[in-house]
Amino acid sequence: MKRIAIVALMLFAFALPASGQTKYGATVTPDKATDFTKIKTYVWQPGWDANDRKAHAQIVAAVDRELKALGLERKASGPSDVIVKYASLRRIDVDLTAKPVADQARRQIDVGSLVVLMLDPASSKELLRARVDKQIELDPAQAETIINSAVAELFAQYPTRVKK
Repeated sequence: MKRIAIVALMLFAFALPASGQTKYGATVTPDKATDFTKIKTYVWQPGWDANDRKAHAQIVAAVDRELKALGLERKASGPSDVIVKYASLRRIDVDLTAKPVADQARRQIDVGSLVVLMLDPASSKELLRARVDKQIELDPAQAETIINSAVAELFAQYPTRVKK
């Protein structure tokens, strides 16, 4: 009986995420105790960088551009107020709500996920976590536009940004 209960619980746990509708968009989670007006400098730390060097350069350039617009200065090395790093991932979601057409599979959606972190250099404490999940086109010609849009969406929610 105990085994059946455990198996049923595991099946429920795995089925729960598949049954919900995937939400795309940006979420920014700042540390409530951090005064973001005092952050003036940052350095990059390698994270789980994009495998594609061109995409990596575009992500770093887009984040640099947004941080510069917020008044932060990038330092090549040495002491800084925060450490910035990112991770990116491309995945395929399946639309479980759509009915398959004839003998075809359900609709697949190409999704890009980007997480940008700001860390305290002394303790590695997470000061800011910004994540965006966005439907993407696989056309390399559109990659830079999609990256710029995703990063802008993240930093629109930066704690010191004035709401319009």
